[in-house]
Amino acid sequence: MSDRFPTDEMELTHILVVSDLGASVSFYRDVLGAELVREYGGTSAVFSFGPAWLLLVTGGGPTSDKPDVTFAAPAEPEQVSHAMTIRVPDCAAAYELLRDRGARFLTPPATYDWEVRAFFRDPDGHLLEISEARV
Repeated sequence: MSDRFPTDEMELTHILVVSDLGASVSFYRDVLGAELVREYGGTSAVFSFGPAWLLLVTGGGPTSDKPDVTFAAPAEPEQVSHAMTIRVPDCAAAYELLRDRGARFLTPPATYDWEVRAFFRDPDGHLLEISEARV
């Protein structure tokens, strides 16, 4: 391996811990339109979403390679320590499409000098945002 990090061969996969894999698979596939690549034993599912990878996993306790770590879905969705933004060319159109597919937005799109954006949650309360740049 070269001393360059990251390299062109690397890819980043985002992991979300979910409480109900079936409901989350339906949401990410049917509402967001992510491509389900594979599922593993009823505890995880891999999606391709544009140039990104998304891994949904059910919770679990420590393992030998992460001895002090427990994976758990958000306990309090109103407290956010992490969120994902999906950059879109037309926030109003994306809002209408996703809402028609079942996404529940916190508010209609809000317009600021620099962007138009709207927030919604997945079945476990993970916060997602659609954002249209205005510059």
